[in-house]
This record gives sequence, C-alpha cells and structure tokens, in this order.
Amino acid sequence: MEFQDYYKLLGVSKSASDAELKKSYRKLARKYHPDVSKEADAEDKFKQVKEAYEVLKDPEKRKFYDQYGENWKAAKEGGYAGAGPSGPSGFGGGGFTGADTGGFSDFFGDMFGGGGAGPGFGGRRSYKSRGEDLHTKVTVSLEDVYKGATRSLRLQVPEVNAKGQVVNKLKTLNVKIPKGVTAGQQIRLNAQGGIGQGGGPNGDLYMEVEFAKHPLYSLEGTNIYYRLPISPWEAALGDKITVPLIEGKVDLKIPAGSESGKKMRLKGKGLPAKTPGDFYVVLEIITPKPTTAAQKEIYAAMAEEFKGFDPRKEVA
Repeated sequence: MEFQDYYKLLGVSKSASDAELKKSYRKLARKYHPDVSKEADAEDKFKQVKEAYEVLKDPEKRKFYDQYGENWKAAKEGGYAGAGPSGPSGFGGGGFTGADTGGFSDFFGDMFGGGGAGPGFGGRRSYKSRGEDLHTKVTVSLEDVYKGATRSLRLQVPEVNAKGQVVNKLKTLNVKIPKGVTAGQQIRLNAQGGIGQGGGPNGDLYMEVEFAKHPLYSLEGTNIYYRLPISPWEAALGDKITVPLIEGKVDLKIPAGSESGKKMRLKGKGLPAKTPGDFYVVLEIITPKPTTAAQKEIYAAMAEEFKGFDPRKEVA
C-alpha cells in the first residue's frame, strides 16, 4: 500500500488546528461516504480520510507521525531505529483491517449524532444528518434596539426542490429584533440554516447584530452620547434647551458659565439593559462669525470688558 500523506489527504497544512482538521474531515467524509457518494472509489477514499483524521486528531499520534512519517506507529510502539516492522500506513500494512470497520459507527456518532449504528458494507442503511448552521449579519438602528422591532429581510437560503436537489432560493424572513440587543449578539432563527440529509433536521441561521451609524448619537456600551451645540451667550448666561432623545424630547437646563465638553447625564435614558445605560449630553459652544461692523464692535467691546481673561493661562 502506497504511503499517503495524511495532511494532503485532508487538504490541510501541517500547522492546521484541531478545528481545521475536524472541518476538513467532516467535509470530505460527507463527500466520500459510500451511502451518498457516486464516485467509484468513494469507499477507499472514505477509509483513507477516516484513517488520516483518526491519527491527526490524537496529539500523541500526530507528534509521532510528524516526526517519523510512514513509520510513526512502529516508532510509537517502541524501538524505532530506522524502518519499523509494520507496513507503510502504520496499520499493520493493510490500511483498515476488519477490526477497523467500527470506525464507521464512530463516524456516524461523531458526525451525525447517531447511536453507533453505522451503515457497514454488507448493505446500506439510511442515516440522518443535521444541516449545517449558517451565519450572516443584520444591521439594526438604535431605534430598533431601544424599542425592539420586527424586520423583514430578504436572504438566499437553501431549499430542496422537486428533484431533491439543494438550491438557493430568495426568501423573506421576519426577524424579531429584541429590545436591548447588543452589538455582536447573535439572533438564532430555528431550522432556517442548511438542509438536513436523510430526513435529518435543518440547521439554524445565526444573525450577528451590528449597529447602523446614527446621525445624532454615538455609543459607548449601553450609554448614548449626544453633542449639543450652544451659543456663547447660552453657555455664559444659562438657558433651557430642548434635547431630542431616542424616544421623545426633554427640556434641559444649561447652567450659567458652562464650558465646551461639559457632560450632562440623564440617568437611565440610554439603551435598555439589565442595568439601563445613561444618556449624556455633551455641550459644544459654537462661536458665530461676525459679518457686520456692528457684530465686530460687539466682539471688540467684549475683548475690552474681559481684558483680564486669559483662556491659555493653564497651558502657558
């Protein structure tokens, strides 16, 4: 039996992680399983893929395989001094023996959640395979997060057509956006993922939430920030200004002598959560540009009146 490179068989690099090995194995096992594959050499390829995965998923076996290649088993069993007594594959020279056919039961238990009832080779049995979970993203507004909402989304989802073929079909799904959902949170749509095989259940569709950029507000966790432009006289003399919240409006009293950057907190008015966030109003003084002689005279009079004022004394 010609030596087979296990990494090449699985289509992975020698630095592949356990997750990468498992993903590649599942894909190839589905492709070559004798009950579903139409390829002439599917049974042999299935055995080879199974053999490669059984070795590489075991850290100790993989260590010996990486060091000794085709003679890894002889080296592991002791006394390796060059070429081991076993065959090239490390399985006694015969690949899978009669005792190894139980691996098919392991395959079903590992891959399809079965109870160890594999198909064997004397006669083919049906099996059930759960469909793969699918992942996508959904963009929501802060208004949706604050109040909760239901959104209709058009997605390409797998379906089985009249010929029994899996095809992608454009489908409209009504997605409930929970109140207080967080960025990065996943919304699960039951049985809207990949198609199950052999009567197995469909997988689920997971939608990762991301927030749309808002024209008025910014976020830090569950806290909402709103920059409120005010005039110099509103900052100096104080005033009452209407501030737009996500839900409704509030009259906010600006204290006399306020400065740019001052934060005014509205407790519990941020995003809903177990502990609701706060709504912060950040003052931003906007200085009007003088365009007339009278306006320039007002600024000159202010400069004279506040002659002792030095805005840079702290940095001088």
